[in-house]
Amino acid sequence: MKHLPDTFSKSLNSIGADLPGSAGVCLSERCTLIMIDPRTLERECLVRCVELAHPEIKVMGFGSFDEWQTRRDHHGHEVILYSTGNRPVTEVSREIATLVAEAGAAPVVVIGAANDLREMIAAFDCGARSYLPSSVGIDDIVEASRLASFDGIFLPTASLTALRGALPDREESHMAVNEHLTERQRAVCDALRRGKSNKIIAGELNLCESTVKVHIRNIMKKLGAKNRTEAAFKLNSSMFAGEGRLS
Repeated sequence: MKHLPDTFSKSLNSIGADLPGSAGVCLSERCTLIMIDPRTLERECLVRCVELAHPEIKVMGFGSFDEWQTRRDHHGHEVILYSTGNRPVTEVSREIATLVAEAGAAPVVVIGAANDLREMIAAFDCGARSYLPSSVGIDDIVEASRLASFDGIFLPTASLTALRGALPDREESHMAVNEHLTERQRAVCDALRRGKSNKIIAGELNLCESTVKVHIRNIMKKLGAKNRTEAAFKLNSSMFAGEGRLS
């Protein structure tokens, strides 16, 4: 009997032409979904649900980072789903960062307890590719894994709502960028919001890396940001609110 690919595989085939070297390749044929969750019932339920809904996808469950590290297939291509198990991301940030480092090219998607902007930022700071609140469904988790395997980021509607609520109003954004930053800092801001490294920023602006670091620290202080990710988010928010103008 001819095998029919599932919806997940079809969606990957549909974008294959746009991805170099990926034509006709389905995630189910080249990737394994890894679920790491300390809660046995939740982990086994999620693994079983994915297997039933998408039988072409190989799914494996592990109770901890150490268990995954011991039993993992070092030659296999993986997308790793890491559940915080109702713990805040900050409480397990070191483990997430270590997992990201050990995973290498394998993307890590964090499933957290809350649909909270601070949790999302904390997950991205650890190197995670995406952050999903535990309220999402199986199809959202599978779609997030699909996009992560191709360097994409999945954002549920509920998370988009949380991000929108965090956007400053037009007047507040305009003041933050135009009145509280110097001309040189605005140039650094433009590069920072594009995700450029200190080395690249220094080269483009003909500055020392140490000078760039000082500028970024001052920018974070003026924006009330705790880290680069939050600063970049606020700068992009300012740009949208200010109709695309940084100066």
